[in-house]
Formats: sequence, C-alpha cells, structure tokens
Amino acid sequence: MSDLLRLATAGSVDDGKSTLVGRLLYDTKSVLADQLDAVHRASVDKGLTTPDLSLLVDGLRSEREQGITIDVAYRYFATDRRSFVLADTPGHVQYTRNTVTGASTAELAILLVDARKGVVEQTKRHAAVLALLGVPRLVLAVNKIDLVNYDEGTFEVIAKEFTHHATTLGYPFGTVLAIPVSALRGDNVVGRSPHTPWYVGPTLLEHLENVPVEPDPHEAPFRFPVQYVIRPRTPEHPDYRGYAGQVNAGTIRPGDEVVVLPAGVRTTVTKIDTPDGELSEAAAGRSVTLLLADDIDISRGDVIASATEPPELTDELGATLAWLADKPLRPGARVLVKSGARTVQAVVTELRTRFDEQKLSTQDNPATLTLNEIGQVSLRTAEPLPVDNYTSHGRTGAFLVIDPADGTTLAAGLVGAPLPLLDKD
Repeated sequence: MSDLLRLATAGSVDDGKSTLVGRLLYDTKSVLADQLDAVHRASVDKGLTTPDLSLLVDGLRSEREQGITIDVAYRYFATDRRSFVLADTPGHVQYTRNTVTGASTAELAILLVDARKGVVEQTKRHAAVLALLGVPRLVLAVNKIDLVNYDEGTFEVIAKEFTHHATTLGYPFGTVLAIPVSALRGDNVVGRSPHTPWYVGPTLLEHLENVPVEPDPHEAPFRFPVQYVIRPRTPEHPDYRGYAGQVNAGTIRPGDEVVVLPAGVRTTVTKIDTPDGELSEAAAGRSVTLLLADDIDISRGDVIASATEPPELTDELGATLAWLADKPLRPGARVLVKSGARTVQAVVTELRTRFDEQKLSTQDNPATLTLNEIGQVSLRTAEPLPVDNYTSHGRTGAFLVIDPADGTTLAAGLVGAPLPLLDKD
C-alpha cells in the first residue's frame, strides 16, 4: 500500500468542507500549538463555546469575515499508516475552475452534501468534473447528520441517489462510498459515532488510511520534459551537456534507450546527475539532469521519452476542455497550448460537444463554451506536440490553454478524455 494519498474535497457552499478538513487536522494532531491557540481566541471572539475548526483552513481574514472559502488550499497531515496531501476547493459555482485545479492529481475525492439538502446541482457538477478528470474513487460525506437526528432513512436516500448518479458518470461498483458524518461534532470523521449504530462501514479516516491507490506512476512509460539545457563550458567541464527537468512518469536508468521528441532521434542515457551526485535510477517526481550518448540538438520543451512506448507526435488534438475564463470560447479562436514545458500557437478548429452535467447529456456542435462549461474540441497546433491520451497517462496527457494577449489561463485540457457516453440533446 502506498504511504501517500492525494485527495481533494469538493461540495456546495456551507456544506462544511472547511470544518471537515479542520476536524481531520485537529483529530490527527496535525495542528501546531500556536495555530490552535489562535483558533481558540478567534472562536471566543465570535462568542463560541467550542473551537471553530473551520478557522484552521480559512486563512484569509476577509474570507473568514464573509464565511466563505474562495481558493484551493493544500493541507498536509499524516497518521501512522499513511501521509496525505489534501486539496480543499471552494464550493461556489463561479469557482468550479478551482475544483479542476485541486482534483487534477487526486486519487480520491471527498464530496460533501448537507444531510438537510441532499444532492443538489453543484453536487452533480462537481461529480461530473471529478469523473472527467479521472479521479478513481469518491467518498460522499453526508455531513450535518446530527441536524437530521442521525436519521438512517435520510442518509440512505441521499446515498442511493448519489451512487446512481456516480454510476451514470462511469464509476464502477465499489469505487463510491457514502459515510454519515458530523464535521462539527466529529461523528464518523476519525472516531466512530455512537449516534449511528445502523452504519457499519468505516469512519472517514479509516477509509482514507486503507483505500487502495492507483498503480504507481513509476511504472508508467518514461516521460521527461526538458526544462533547461546545462552547458557549463568551464575548464573542469568543457564538454558537459546535460538536460535538466523532472521525471513526469516512469523510471529511467543509465543504459536505457530513449527517443527525443519532436525530433524523433533515438539515443541512450549514459548518466543521471543530481547536485548530490549520480543516481543509478530516477523515478517519477525526481528532478535530475540526464546525459545522453549522442550530441543531439535538444532545447527547452523537448521531451525525452521511452523509446519502446513513446507519446504520439501530432499537430491535431482532440481534447476535452474545462473552460475557466469569463469570455466564451468560439470556433476559430487563436490560443496558446502549453504541454509540459513547450508552448505553441494553436487554433480551435471545432467545438464538437458540450456536456450538461445536470441533465447528464451532451449537445453536438455548440456555438460556444462559457465559464465552467466542459466540452470536447478539436485544435490544430502550429508545431507537432508529443502527447499522451489522458485516460491512459493522466500525468502527461494534460495541457493548458492560454490567452496569447495577456497570458491568462483559459482552460484546462485533457488529450482525448472522452466525455461519458450519455444521451444527446
């Protein structure tokens, strides 16, 4: 079992995400003493008799005063069994883009609903985004179960509705778990609640500690976007030529055959350098400098990849976009595509489908994609790009769409990543 789980939270406004994350931090003793003292003081100032654990998460004063959370906050905590990196995303509809950011690397997502309200539109929207991003496992935290008197029937209705919705989005049996919780009181978050004897499943933390994660990215085909070419040209290193970057996927060793893209030239890795000395291998997540057997013209943005399982080299991209900008996307738009360390000009040649996450349907040939909408598009790039299909290689199949005028991010793109096969409008 992996010793690290990456997870994300999502849900509607006021469903209690900040309190739930605060409860996890508090009950796993992942809070520094001075942070806890500050929370106690702020809670007293608000006239509360118990600490407001949401303040452990809501860091901005103005945000606290409004009672909202408007950005992605990354939290780190650990137990004896596993370490966790948690992305806490906002619940407002206009910040669905942040859900895309927070969930893009998650292996599990906790989706909250208020037991009094059940599954709402934003619940379905977030579930659709999580399915699109390929987050493999979901936890439905039916929060504020204390406010419905710990009623089993209410929980079962919500759990059944959401499980059906998740199944429609493509989640297989066994990948979705519903848990009745009260983040405020701590019911079934870390400790088991005496108020829900009818619930026989794990607590939230027990599930997080034991859920299996996806296959190790170290076992994927090797991918290494070149960030920088190192040529010291010093008396000590007159002929040194190294290629620095971070291993995106797979593992590399001296002697391995690789291909340099887009040139398509094959060569062999002769050495793996780091500031601390040479390595016998480097796996996903490791920043290294590679030395190659042949003198090849390589520059920033090129990709050094497995020679036996290389990415596709193409200037025609079929992709799914989560549109994150206020101005709408229309066919013919000229944009920049940033894939790895390479940025190229591109044109959107076609809007193929738009996904309605509420009706669970797709519309062919929409006129536009607007803020927070998800759709399939075709793009033509000015130069061929080495890309992977997101479904099979999530770490190397994602890209950004950028506004060439001001450099702002317009969309998160996934190569291929077909939308769920749903009814057409």
